[in-house]
Amino acid sequence: MRAAVVVFPGSNCDRDLAVAFREAGAEVTMVWHKDTSLPDGIDIVGVPGGFSYGDYLRCGAIAAQSPICRSVKAHADRGGYVIGVCNGFQVLTETGILPGALLRNARLKYICKTVDLKVETSNSAFTSAYNAGDVLGIPIAHHDGNYFADEATRAKLRDEDRIAFTYGDNPNGSVDDIAGILSENRRVLGMMPHPERAADSGHGGTDGVAMFRGLTGAMTPA
Repeated sequence: MRAAVVVFPGSNCDRDLAVAFREAGAEVTMVWHKDTSLPDGIDIVGVPGGFSYGDYLRCGAIAAQSPICRSVKAHADRGGYVIGVCNGFQVLTETGILPGALLRNARLKYICKTVDLKVETSNSAFTSAYNAGDVLGIPIAHHDGNYFADEATRAKLRDEDRIAFTYGDNPNGSVDDIAGILSENRRVLGMMPHPERAADSGHGGTDGVAMFRGLTGAMTPA
């Protein structure tokens, strides 16, 4: 598997995401936000967490206008895999790659802790290594993680089995406890919790490891 990790000014989880990919066996290239194209032969693009452009204006709004995001959207449009974590999820909604928006947390406070994350579907390359109903311990670290979409959009997500993860104890007010969603072709995942921070026992947990290993298995020819 060949992965590209996008780096914006203010990204702070780009290296963590790259390490998680590498530990799962992927070849990783770091891509600067002002680059106009992704490297050839990329299987998956990682849009990392952090505070791109200092969350100025609106989280992910400026990053979504970066030159590289046009290539990320083109990659997704032609069926390429993309994972956006935390600020990366915000970027994916701002680019229109995924529906909905991430609003300020319900209590208007930054939250940083490990939460229970329920796997809602195993029908994607991102979740195939888990069983629906599994509960994972995955860290969150965000101020604007309150997922919102109108009822019609949420009904479509439910009907198409595109809600990837929900919170066991909703920390931020997200509608329907949504913590992560999939694109229509199931090849793009946006999620607020950080699986790359649960990929090393030295960091307190390894529940995210299966996601990265599952991705590598799904994209590496037998």
